[in-house]
Amino acid sequence: MIRNPSQSKGAMFATSSMVKIGMLAGIGMVLMLLDFPLPLFPSFLQIDLSDVPAVIGAFSMGPAAGVMIELLKNLLKIIVGSNTGGVGELANFLVGAGYVLPLALVYQRWPNRQGVLWGSITATVGAAVFAGVLNYFIFIPAYAVVLGFPVEVFVDTAALVNSAVVDLRTMVIFAIVPFNLIKGVIIAVASLTVHRVLRPLWDKF
Repeated sequence: MIRNPSQSKGAMFATSSMVKIGMLAGIGMVLMLLDFPLPLFPSFLQIDLSDVPAVIGAFSMGPAAGVMIELLKNLLKIIVGSNTGGVGELANFLVGAGYVLPLALVYQRWPNRQGVLWGSITATVGAAVFAGVLNYFIFIPAYAVVLGFPVEVFVDTAALVNSAVVDLRTMVIFAIVPFNLIKGVIIAVASLTVHRVLRPLWDKF
């Protein structure tokens, strides 16, 4: 099973931990570049696996490490190049942290299979709702300003693949929230699989 993060709590900011955080952040940034669409969702919603390194870091080193990995990977992405004026990276950080933090906190309290299960459920649902609220009030309007076209363009694009979408509110309900629910499940499964495979090597690093 995944190691109790309290075992490494005292070494959170030790040199070895910082090396691991930096390495995971770099991997996360690369994974951000390898995004892809999901069927039945508008093309501007692209999924990537860049939260997986943050989840692995959070399981191994605690919640703060997971959030730091989310922050560093997005800063690296901005340095490499952002086509959204940093809006996409800010959204990725906030939603990613909103996923990793509750998952890691639940697991830290219950470091067993049940903790992983309920942490994943809490993180998936919480991050999806959080993403919906942020996109409705902040990020979709901000994307529209940065990219130079009205919010209705996003709505019309989403309506092409989902007839239930008729305005920004329904786009959030029927596109953005479901997309993030599916993404949360994918991230949880991928993170647990990768961590199980790499744990022996990781513990020696």
